[in-house]
Amino acid sequence: MTKIFRYECRRLLWNKFFFGLMAVLLFYGWLTLNTATILGVAHTAPFSPWSFGDFLSRLLPLLWIGTLFFLTFFTSGKARRTSVLTDAAPVSPRAYTMVRCAAALTGTAILALVCMAEAALFYGLYFGWHDWGSLLLPALATLVPPLVFALGSGWLLGKLRPWLLYPWMAAPFVLSALPLPEALGLWNGSFFTSYPLTLGTLDPAFTIPAAAVLAQCLVLAAGVLLLTLQPKHLSGVKS
Repeated sequence: MTKIFRYECRRLLWNKFFFGLMAVLLFYGWLTLNTATILGVAHTAPFSPWSFGDFLSRLLPLLWIGTLFFLTFFTSGKARRTSVLTDAAPVSPRAYTMVRCAAALTGTAILALVCMAEAALFYGLYFGWHDWGSLLLPALATLVPPLVFALGSGWLLGKLRPWLLYPWMAAPFVLSALPLPEALGLWNGSFFTSYPLTLGTLDPAFTIPAAAVLAQCLVLAAGVLLLTLQPKHLSGVKS
C-alpha cells in the first residue's frame, strides 16, 4: 500500500496543474495579505487568530477547487477504464480508495501549508512576529472540516458522474454570497469579521461558540462518512 500511495502522490503532485495552482494560491495569498490582512479584521491585529482565520477563509475556495481537481485524476473516464486492472490487483477496492483519497488529501495539505508558510513569511518580514502556536486552532477549524468534506462529497459525486465535480467547485463561492447563520460563518469567513465584535473587548482571545464547533464537527463527520460510502452499483455507472 505504501508503494501505491507514493505512486499516486507522484502522479498528483508532479504535474503542471499542481504547480500552477500553487502559483495562483501564492499570488492571491500575497495580494490578500498586503491588501486585507495587513489592516486586521474586526479591530484586531493583522497577526491575530481572527485576521489569520480571515486570510485562510479567503483562500479556502481555491483549496476546495484544488481538492476536487485532484479527484478528477481518479474519476475521469480514463481512470474508470483502467479500474478493471486495479480491481484485479490483490488489494481491496476500499483500501485502494482510501489510498487515493489520502494522496489527494496530502496534495491539499501541502497547498494549505504553503499558504500558511507564506503568511509566516509575511508576518516575520512586516511585524517580526513568530507566535505560531496561537494560530493553530483557527487553521484547523477553518480548513480541516470543509476540505475533508470536499474530499468525501467530491469522491462520491465523481463516482456518480465525473462532470459533477466541476459545478461542485463553485460551492464555496455560492456560500460566500449567502447570509449564512453564525454557526456556519466559518464557511464564508463572516465569523472572523463579525463574531469578535460581539465579545465586548478590543482584540479578544480567539474562541469559537459551541454552535460553530458542532457545525464544523458535523461537516467533518459527514466528509469522513461519505468517504466510506462505496455503493456497489456505482461501479457500473457510466460517465
